Amino acid sequence: MVIDIHTHTFPDALAETTIPKLEQMSHTKSFLSGKGSDLMASMQKAGIDYSVVLPVATAPKQVLRINDSSAAINEKFQETGIFSLGCMHPDFADYKQELARVAELGLKGIKLHPVYQGVDFDDIRTLRVLDRAAELGLIVLTHSGLDVGFPGVVHVTPAMVRRAIAQVGSVTLILAHMGGWRCWDEAEELLCDTKVYLDTSYSLGMLHPLGDGFYSKEQLPMMQEEQFMRMVHSFGVERFLFGTDSPWGGQVECVRQMEQLPLTSEERAAILGGNAERLLHLSELRGM
Repeated sequence: MVIDIHTHTFPDALAETTIPKLEQMSHTKSFLSGKGSDLMASMQKAGIDYSVVLPVATAPKQVLRINDSSAAINEKFQETGIFSLGCMHPDFADYKQELARVAELGLKGIKLHPVYQGVDFDDIRTLRVLDRAAELGLIVLTHSGLDVGFPGVVHVTPAMVRRAIAQVGSVTLILAHMGGWRCWDEAEELLCDTKVYLDTSYSLGMLHPLGDGFYSKEQLPMMQEEQFMRMVHSFGVERFLFGTDSPWGGQVECVRQMEQLPLTSEERAAILGGNAERLLHLSELRGM
């Protein structure tokens, strides 16, 4: 089983305007259009059984609508294999009630993106969301580290994560991008002895540049294979979840990267899907 725990889609009309805008912001080229139908076709090519969509509320007023849309995506899960988490914005006033509604809708968890939301991960506004999610048994998957679309801006570092979990406690927390995009040394140093999960999205390989000359050749490589393998073995393979950040990572390419790493067959199976299935139980939702 292969589960991509980190993907993004948009309604078709919105995808047509949003993806080009994000490409210009990040100076990178998307692999897909951002439409759900395109993701389904990509999954079939890559041999991916399930993809998890991570919606981001960039403003509090978007939260209710996005969560309703996420629930609608999940109504078609039996047909599509695409499952959505919910969202939350740290400035959403009635976060306690809305997170309870997220749980009632069966969304399993929420996505936070501190860079787009402009709130530090150890800010009290984030901490109270984490605390409520923990009460409700909701998973929290957050962007971590820098963001390719916001050069130099960081609202969630491994140090912030460590301070946050020391105050919140037993929340099930997944840190995208191997614990902190371009903050991998700090993630390796500070997070090994915690219980956080790390997803592999947008970490291995090279950036996919737009071709506008923004990046030098030296800026294109991401995490080195040696560091990836070292972290898998020091953190424990059971804490790693396969993700692509589709449409910004190619699903075919990312599966191939995982197949080429010097992992044992058991380690590879755990990262590609076993660990995510244990957290999400997606096969049970499809009656398997």
